[in-house]
Amino acid sequence: MSQDTKKSNLTLRILIGMIAGIVIGALLQMSFDDSGDRVINIFSTSFSTYGFFVDGIFNIGGTIFINSLKMLVVPLVFVSLVCGVSSLSDPSKLGRLGGKSVGLYVLTTCIAVTFALIMALIVKPGEGFIIQTDATFAPSQAPSLAQVIIDMFPSNPINAMAEGNMLQIIVFAVLVGIAMSKCGENGLKVQKAFETINDVIMKIVLIIMALAPYGVFFLMAKLAATTDLAAFGSILKYFFLVFFLLIAHALITYPTLLVLLARLNPVTLLIKMKDTAIFAFSSSSSSATLPITLTTAQKKLGVDRSVASFTIPLGATINMDGTAIMQGVATVFIAQVYGVDLSTGDLLMVVLTATLASIGTAGVPGVGLIMLAMVLQQVNLPVEGIALIIGIDRLLDMTRTVVNVTGDCTVATIVAKSEGVLNEDIYNADPFSDEMTEAAKVSGHNTQEN
Repeated sequence: MSQDTKKSNLTLRILIGMIAGIVIGALLQMSFDDSGDRVINIFSTSFSTYGFFVDGIFNIGGTIFINSLKMLVVPLVFVSLVCGVSSLSDPSKLGRLGGKSVGLYVLTTCIAVTFALIMALIVKPGEGFIIQTDATFAPSQAPSLAQVIIDMFPSNPINAMAEGNMLQIIVFAVLVGIAMSKCGENGLKVQKAFETINDVIMKIVLIIMALAPYGVFFLMAKLAATTDLAAFGSILKYFFLVFFLLIAHALITYPTLLVLLARLNPVTLLIKMKDTAIFAFSSSSSSATLPITLTTAQKKLGVDRSVASFTIPLGATINMDGTAIMQGVATVFIAQVYGVDLSTGDLLMVVLTATLASIGTAGVPGVGLIMLAMVLQQVNLPVEGIALIIGIDRLLDMTRTVVNVTGDCTVATIVAKSEGVLNEDIYNADPFSDEMTEAAKVSGHNTQEN
């Protein structure tokens, strides 16, 4: 069996796992209630029949899968970035990479929130909505921009790795890579050691990917069994508007930028993103999907490691186009629910705040809701309005993550093309043929020789 046939079978098995998980989870939710559920006792722990599957098997299996992906994020980003930076023949290239990457991420975020505001004002998702919740929301305090800049530089890099602070890890890895490139023969010896470690880490990624169908099954089964369908039904208009805008941004904005700035066929990128999209949808985390995103960018899209190892982790940290779309629609939705008219100045403030907040709240837990709270406060809307959308945010969060990782790969591809380090043979290769695999192997050998 060829390697591409195995990849195709893996994609099919992941889809089967996702569908089976949704079906079984939904059946569990419909079949059990709190009153008629039998209690099971395992290892001195009591479970209801429903809880045995949802809080037991599904929760354990899904959590182990996500933790396995997160386990690789820090070592993969650090080692890959060190290898990429140390191999740069021109140190000034790093500044260009940073400027182009941040500029494109900010541009796409600005487009996303502007598009969302315009559509929300046209569709009016909050018009006629009757508040039916007593839930409250207390947002965490977002750090100031000055504090974010200070926090980018680690006082203890080991602690930064332990906490998974991606911006600090990126800064430290860049410094290590630059130092290695300036150490001559000794630097080359260390670089070869890092190359070997990187190969081992990538092999672990492949092992975990082989277990993906089971992890996806557990995650989707738990989600389907715990989704609040009543909350979903009450704000259906809001849900479908955000969902439509997310899909439109992924299928219109990114392809347009890819054609205009890189002269590449966007359909190719979208097809090759399918495995990454499934992982992102199931995990709802750009960071957890990072190992898969990096692999896709290098092996399927032909992005040189010197670009991918910098641009992709940066995007997983600051690129939040999906969240920006949610913010734009949610702001108009909450304003309409509470009968508040937003002025043109308010709308411009939403665009500015949402765009800057995507960087200003990077790495903060619950970042999407914190960013929304910041936006609402800037235009004097009640923050407690966030409670109206919490019930279905998990479903939208999954789609937002797909949009975000698609944006990460799009920007990485554009930047690589602009720097002349995009392997177009890999990018244009048929994803279902052996040519892509062979091209990736050749590219890998060339990268190591450089």
